[in-house]
Amino acid sequence: MSTDVLIVGAGPTGLALGIDLARRGVDALVVERAGELFPGSRGKGIQPRTMEVFDDLGVLDAIHAAGGGYPVGMIWQDGQRVGEHRMFDPVEATEDSPYDEPWMVPQWRTQRILFDRLEELGGKVAFGLEAVGLDQDEDGVTVRFATGGSMRARYVVAADGGRSAVRRALGIGMTGETVDPNPTLVADARITGLDRDNWHIFPPRGEGDGFLAICPLAGTEDFQVTAQFPEGSSVDLSLEGVRKVVAARSHLAPEDVTEVRWASDFRPRAALADRFRDGRVFLAGDAAHIHSPAGGQGLNTSVQDAYNLGWKLGAVLRDGVDEALLETYEEERRPVAADMLGLSTSVHRGEVRRGEATRQLGLGYRESSLTAETRQAPAALRAGDRAPDGTLGGVRLFDAFRGPHWTLLAVGVEAPELPGPVGVVRGPAQESYGKGLFLVRPDGYVGWAGDTADGLPRYLARAGL
Repeated sequence: MSTDVLIVGAGPTGLALGIDLARRGVDALVVERAGELFPGSRGKGIQPRTMEVFDDLGVLDAIHAAGGGYPVGMIWQDGQRVGEHRMFDPVEATEDSPYDEPWMVPQWRTQRILFDRLEELGGKVAFGLEAVGLDQDEDGVTVRFATGGSMRARYVVAADGGRSAVRRALGIGMTGETVDPNPTLVADARITGLDRDNWHIFPPRGEGDGFLAICPLAGTEDFQVTAQFPEGSSVDLSLEGVRKVVAARSHLAPEDVTEVRWASDFRPRAALADRFRDGRVFLAGDAAHIHSPAGGQGLNTSVQDAYNLGWKLGAVLRDGVDEALLETYEEERRPVAADMLGLSTSVHRGEVRRGEATRQLGLGYRESSLTAETRQAPAALRAGDRAPDGTLGGVRLFDAFRGPHWTLLAVGVEAPELPGPVGVVRGPAQESYGKGLFLVRPDGYVGWAGDTADGLPRYLARAGL
């Protein structure tokens, strides 16, 4: 059996990539070693930039319906409410950035939404297939499974998590550090005796104690329990273990924890793969970068890896673009991942607050070899930046961008004739863009900008258009 792209891992990264490839008509298969989708809430925060990605992938309405905004933190002491804690610096939605704050959706529900969308587009996930090794040559990759079978693909994407078997098989190392040596419990539980209007925070009571936080998971009846333990502790993941820590660190009784639906423990660390590509194999998501959960950057950075890689694989496999385009995946995504790792670590250590940077709207590719800024006096928006939303000539821009195509914006200037695959929107000069021609990539970033069309045909040719 063979396929154009084999995606190893059915987490948010693998599913998002599967969706992007399916809508481009690329033959791809997602394989997952487990027998079902991940059952826990681990990555629950969806940042505004990822909301924009989900808008394009056709899942935003379902994501909105499945979740909710983050509640205000409530600090408790000796059974009494003693103060509020705001998790995020407040921002207001604007026309160019319609999604203003993180949206809470438990990871298991996000994955189910992505899975359903993938199937709707004709994509598939094969469960119970554990990749254990691979061999590659000039024409493709053969992936071996624990069951003894194998599969052939032109390209492979490792989206199989922080302990990626594919990354290990390639011999790609990870460089990083332990962010916090103290083990942390995270569990999805049913709890009585707490309101669902607040994120309940119980500071350490004494020397050697860790914090306890209990967050109502939007769109469910569950709470996410997070508890830190002293270095070297063994974390009890059973119902009795969760009951014990909740009762010891809060005013709740053990029996107020009525059920534990999923539980795990981890030691926060930050690590970056030494490279994101080896021949025909690409690393994405946690296989390429491991974050502290503080700040909600891991899942979001991972989905955007998939969003960057998907259109490039599609261009090579469906449109006949030179394979050199694939070299820009690592060039663009590895520096972003490194920056996000630093941000996650700083948030974890209390050095910065969750705010503008964690929303990920300011990320871009100005230094990429795919970026061409040819204007004489560019305004604040430059080639390589995220293309803002707004209205141009009566057209909402995010509506114009939605789909697997490129879009040319002619803002206050005449638009040249372009090939069919490129959408064109015309309108007068406006605040977000200023004036000029802006060629927007399929992933919503300005690839080329110019005062006139000089140089645009050369850029289009390079992009296979």
